[in-house]
Amino acid sequence: MDILFIADPLPQFKIYKDTTYAMMAEAARRGHVLYACEPRHLAYAGGGVEATVRRFSIVGDYTNPGQWYDAELAENRGLGTFGAVLMRKDPPFDMEYVTSTWLLEIAERHGARIFNKPRAIRDHSEKMAIGEFARFTAPTLVTRDAVRLRSFHGEHRDVIFKPLDGMGGMGVFRIREDGMNLGSTIEMLSDNGARTVMAQRYIPQIKDGDKRILLIGGEPVPYSLARIPQGAEIRGNLATGGVGRAQPLTSRDREIATALGPVLAERGLLLVGLDAIGDWLTEVNVTSPTCFREITEQTGFDVAAMFVDALERAVG
Repeated sequence: MDILFIADPLPQFKIYKDTTYAMMAEAARRGHVLYACEPRHLAYAGGGVEATVRRFSIVGDYTNPGQWYDAELAENRGLGTFGAVLMRKDPPFDMEYVTSTWLLEIAERHGARIFNKPRAIRDHSEKMAIGEFARFTAPTLVTRDAVRLRSFHGEHRDVIFKPLDGMGGMGVFRIREDGMNLGSTIEMLSDNGARTVMAQRYIPQIKDGDKRILLIGGEPVPYSLARIPQGAEIRGNLATGGVGRAQPLTSRDREIATALGPVLAERGLLLVGLDAIGDWLTEVNVTSPTCFREITEQTGFDVAAMFVDALERAVG
């Protein structure tokens, strides 16, 4: 089938670690035809949604540092003409991202098959979605009220503060028992009360890694990627220098995955990345979850194959 990837520009891909590239390579291996565009190429016209797309083929692999793809001339196509459309644009989840989901939802009503489902992407804030599954979360507060944020720190003494729209560990602060920089952190993150902030009790097991648990079609990949902070860093995100270590799911990981997987899949989320520290769920990532390559290279489990299997079933 023809598969359209809505993603960041192809020349920007770091294919040695990119999850979207892993999806593309596996789909091409099976004979599917690849197309790509960016969200800016989407347009509502004539009562439907189309995109300026380019068909491309993979001409190298992740060991080849040169040009890895060969693209044809651009053409306009309706989204409903593709066998599947994969929304793989990285955050930030801003108003342009929201607008893309509106356009994709119109296309969906006209028959396009889009993964993840645009409404589900829009409705599941990657930070706030844990609120539905509070039994799996550490104590958490979400507010713009500085008094409540200070009180939460006073109760739990060691607290993580972070913005709701951050990615890759951006804007994450730990305030310890002495409260040093508590006021300035709250003022900065909340923009003096204009923006909502998340506070979570610090989980000491972060030293063992911030685990990425992948759900594909509601089923967990049997390995997580523990992203381990380095040095004095409190963030395990790979973007901040964390080191990824693949490991089998723990019994608690499986408990969380088994509870959330069917619920999220039913809502049209084919691929989800759960984040967990120790025994606690911290985020539900639905925009463009990653870590396929790291898990496959360290364990031999072909995550991309599991994903394309699920995609083919969903389309079929």
